[in-house]
Order: sequence, then C-alpha cells, then structure tokens
Amino acid sequence: MARKASLSGFPEWLPQERAVEQHVMDTLRRIFELHGFANIETRAVETVGQLLRKGEIDKEVYGLSRLAAEESAKNDPNALALHFDLTVPFARYVVENAGHLPFPFRRYQMQKVWRGERPQDGRFREFTQADIDVVGDSELPFRYDVELALVIAEALSALPIGDFRLRVNNRKLAEGFYLGLGLEDTAGVLRSIDKLEKIGAAKVAEALKNELGATDEQAAAALALASICTADTSFVQQVRALGVTHPLLEEGLDELSQVIEAAVRRAPGKVVADLSIARGLDYYTGTVYETVLVGHESLGSICSGGRYESLASTGKKNYPGVGLSIGVTRLVSRMLAEETATAARTVPSAVLVTLANDDSWNEAQDVAAALRARGIACEVAAKAEKFGKQIKYADKRGIPFVWFTAEDGTHEVKDIRSGEQTTADPASWMPADADLSNLVTAARP
Repeated sequence: MARKASLSGFPEWLPQERAVEQHVMDTLRRIFELHGFANIETRAVETVGQLLRKGEIDKEVYGLSRLAAEESAKNDPNALALHFDLTVPFARYVVENAGHLPFPFRRYQMQKVWRGERPQDGRFREFTQADIDVVGDSELPFRYDVELALVIAEALSALPIGDFRLRVNNRKLAEGFYLGLGLEDTAGVLRSIDKLEKIGAAKVAEALKNELGATDEQAAAALALASICTADTSFVQQVRALGVTHPLLEEGLDELSQVIEAAVRRAPGKVVADLSIARGLDYYTGTVYETVLVGHESLGSICSGGRYESLASTGKKNYPGVGLSIGVTRLVSRMLAEETATAARTVPSAVLVTLANDDSWNEAQDVAAALRARGIACEVAAKAEKFGKQIKYADKRGIPFVWFTAEDGTHEVKDIRSGEQTTADPASWMPADADLSNLVTAARP
C-alpha cells in the first residue's frame, strides 16, 4: 500500500515503490524507442509570459524567485516559473531548435512537472509525466494520429495495470455536427460536452440552452452524438442516422474511422470510438484521446492528448503535431494502492558477500568486483557477524543469494529461498535471469 506523503501533493516512494515507478518508465522508454521516438529533456523553468501565453490559470503556476526578492514577479512576463506540463516547454524547444531537428520530429519526454492545484486521489502538485509527440514543419500527415494510438495501446498493454480503454474522438466530427445543427459556437458546445461525465446530461443540456442559445432539439442531438461509443466503425452509421450533414463532419468521420480500423486490427478491444470525448482545450483541432482504467474510471484519464495544427508558430512557419501525455505518478499511485505490481526486493543487490572474519573484507571486495564486472549487483557485509545474522540481513533486504569464501579460497553460494548451496566461481557464476535485476511483476488476480 502506497504511503501518504508528509507534504500533501508531493509524493515520495519507498525503495520498492520507486522500483515499480522505474519499471513503468523503463517500459515506456523501451516501447517509445522501439517506435523511433527520440528522448529530450527541457529545463524545469519557463518565463511566466511563455507559460501563460494560452490563457492558463496563473494560480496553478508556481513562481520561482529568491527568498530575498522584494517585489512580486506575478506581473513580470520575464519572471521565471516552474512548468506545469511538458507541452508548452516542448513548443518553445521546437521553435528554438527547428534548424537542428529532423522533421517530422518524433520525441518522448519524461520529467517532473508542478501544478498548484488541490491534492486529491490521482492529483498531485509535483508529478511525473511521460509525453510522446510527432511534430511536422508546416504539415503533418494524418497517419501519425493513427500511429500514436497504437503506440500508446502497446505501451500501456506492457504495464501491469489491468484492463484499459483508449477512448478516441475527432474534433472535426463534433464541430461539423454542431455546425450542421446550426450551433455556431462550437468551442462552447465542446466545453459543455466535456463536462458530461462530471455533471450529467440534464445539466449539460441546460447549459447548452441557457448559455449557448441551443433549442431543445439541438441540445438533444448534441447529447445523442455524445452517447455513441463503439469498438468498431459502426459509429459512422449511428452518426449518419442522426440526420445531420456538413463537410467537416464527413472529414472527421473519415479520420476517426482510420484510427479505429487500425486499432481493431492491431490493438483489439483496447481502443474505442467514444464521441463524448471533447477535450475542452481549444488548441485541439482533430483527433482527441483519453484513457481510463477499467473499474477505476473515477480516477480520470491516465493518458490524454490530441492533434493540434499549431504547436508553435514563428510567424513564418507553423508546426502542427499530435501527441499524448501519460500521468506516470497518477498511474503508479493507483498501482501501489491496489498492489497490482510488486518489486521482488527492496534493493538492487542480487548477492550479499559475507565475511568469515574482519580480515577477509578485502578478499570479499575482490569477489564483489568480479561479480559486478559481469553485471551482477552485490554488496559486501560490513561486519563479520555469525553467518546466521548475515543471512538474516540479506533476507530482510530481499537479497536472494549469499556468498561464502572458505579459508582455502574456495567459494560457495546459497540461494536462501530454497536453501540450496553450491560451489561457485566469482569469475563465471551467474544467477538466473529473473534474479539478475529487481524484477517487477504483476500481482496474480
């Protein structure tokens, strides 16, 4: 069970918990790199003007200043603040390094971010995100929207998190439908639909009518669209059965169909067309994604993102892209709370090299050096206590093997789990692959 942080919203993991977090990040890194995404890291701070350029809420941004500073930096656009996501820093990074990047640029990024919101289940003030994006120079083929859904489905399937659903929609589909209904404020309708799971259909309909001037029929049609959810392309017929037409709607239907067709073939059961997904942020222009853990939907989305036609712009050039962000800390906190994954031991060490007497420490270090040279993590006992105490020390830390060296220079290694003890040579002995590293495994159902 994950412990509560002593400072609310700033989690600190025990070593075995940290091993689970590292396993998640190592798995994501492996999958992302297998698909050709290059790793970058951006600085932790940006200027306040850069962070707030798209209207983000400044009360969630942590400012950075010296304790001795006399004046507030709130109104200074050049003051520094900690980044609250990885997208804004990435936009700046692309613009500043465009001349050195190969486009389309495929990047993944895993870093801590900071956000001053009220801590609660799955929400933190300091947390780790893992982002992947593909960004183009002036244009970006739609095929990348399809590819990213498949990459994320593969990455999440490799983690011990249980079942999940990657829910996909398309803003063109939704906006075209609203325009076909006669609702011109499509951004406003999307923001209302985005609240559907939080406030329910009745209150969304009320907001559409009172705030956006929708008729009863228009509000009902918008909610009917949002109710469509399929694991195949049958959503197309269901949308057309609502009797609304618009060129933008047809474009969105075609794009979403491409994503779902590929998912049915390569990630069956993991990706669904869910037309309630709106993603209220205005900069999304096409495909939008949200991901939930089946049975833990109240946790919210563990991975979300979408297509944007302008990640950044220099005035002369535009950089469209598509990307998703995985909430690593949110995901790990639930894995620890539900004990869906556990580390084999609390330390990396696979072997404890014992001391027969205090004069044998240097010889024990020679053994350890020979083991480490072949990638076997080990530690040397600090005191020549009775072997029973040294074995108990290893057992407490989860170290599976204990090494003994006799006075005549021969060696034996004991698997303290089975009690089996055999002769061994520090220049050639190897543990089983499962014991070589601190293995993280999924809990049995």
